Amino acid sequence: MKYLKIFSILSIMVATQSCLSADEDPVPVPPMTGSEVNVKVGGPTEPNQVWIDLSDYTNPAVNSRTDWDLGFYTGDEFRVIMNGSLAMTVIKIPNAADITKVKDADVTSLKEIAQVGTFDAANMKYIDNPNGDFLNQTSGIDAIKENDADNPVYLINLGREIPSAANIGAGSVSLSGDPRGWKKIQILRAQNGYKIRYADLNATGTDIKEYIITKDTEYNFSFFNLKTGTPVKIQPKKKRWDLAFTTFTNEVFMGPTTSAGSYFYADFVTTNTLNGVGAYQVSVTGNLEQAYTAFKLKDVEPAKFVFNDHRAIGDKWRTTTGTSANPVPFVYSDRFFVLKDAEGFYFKLRFNKMKDENGNRGYTNFEFEPL
Repeated sequence: MKYLKIFSILSIMVATQSCLSADEDPVPVPPMTGSEVNVKVGGPTEPNQVWIDLSDYTNPAVNSRTDWDLGFYTGDEFRVIMNGSLAMTVIKIPNAADITKVKDADVTSLKEIAQVGTFDAANMKYIDNPNGDFLNQTSGIDAIKENDADNPVYLINLGREIPSAANIGAGSVSLSGDPRGWKKIQILRAQNGYKIRYADLNATGTDIKEYIITKDTEYNFSFFNLKTGTPVKIQPKKKRWDLAFTTFTNEVFMGPTTSAGSYFYADFVTTNTLNGVGAYQVSVTGNLEQAYTAFKLKDVEPAKFVFNDHRAIGDKWRTTTGTSANPVPFVYSDRFFVLKDAEGFYFKLRFNKMKDENGNRGYTNFEFEPL
């Protein structure tokens, strides 16, 4: 977060008597005025994930979507998430207790169904819960059991590479390049963390790799890259981010209640619900500029905040369908959002664009103001 630090001769004289240790965080303060932010999504292949703290918006954390594969929860529970920005999936390998004995030929049929975008509602079981409630999800990777033998062997689809940016038409995106391949994995508990066993599908014996992932409680997750076999820092510390700009594996519907299963989205925004960030949409019937300017802290409606679904903003700020008079894609001009951050500060924010001056996607701009 952004901090106000005041130093004076007096403070130096009494420093040894201060109850604030060198290791403690100073009290965070929100920015005094609003600002406009150009999000470094990276263009029409949307190669980056961007993590923004509204109280320190000039220092976003940025990583390539392919920097990580799995996130290991650092709280009391033992849960593991996948990188939804790559359209990853996972499926249990039936009757597999020994990872060394699983071969490529054993999982051929599983590869056909563990996919995103098949327009089959049943494929939701192969992804993480899109609402972000990984602690209670019954899809994706099961909670890691204390008894090693109770933890299954999985086939994991590493999703898609970031494609080349060449020959992408104005207004379009290209999110999915070549397949990143498959791994077999098994995750066990370890002291203060996890042990992951992983390998290529035909690997046996000493070709099975192992790594101990330690819970770092300053962060929500400890992240790991299966291709490089190394841990990696992705998200900022727990309360040091509010919004994430990313591609996203979501659920798509053919009608109000008819699921078509998992689908891959561009231009998506998630909120840090795990650490108390909430948001809601304010719909405007008249002039957006006037309504946004007039909105003050007294107008906030606490009951409307969404704290249990990190898609509170999601794709609601833009559309990819429209009319000839308003060609797609475009940012909605009839809404803005209110956000309560991890420290309890309130903000209003609105989105201004999702394209550059040449009409290329992946150039998001938004503005915000503390309330």
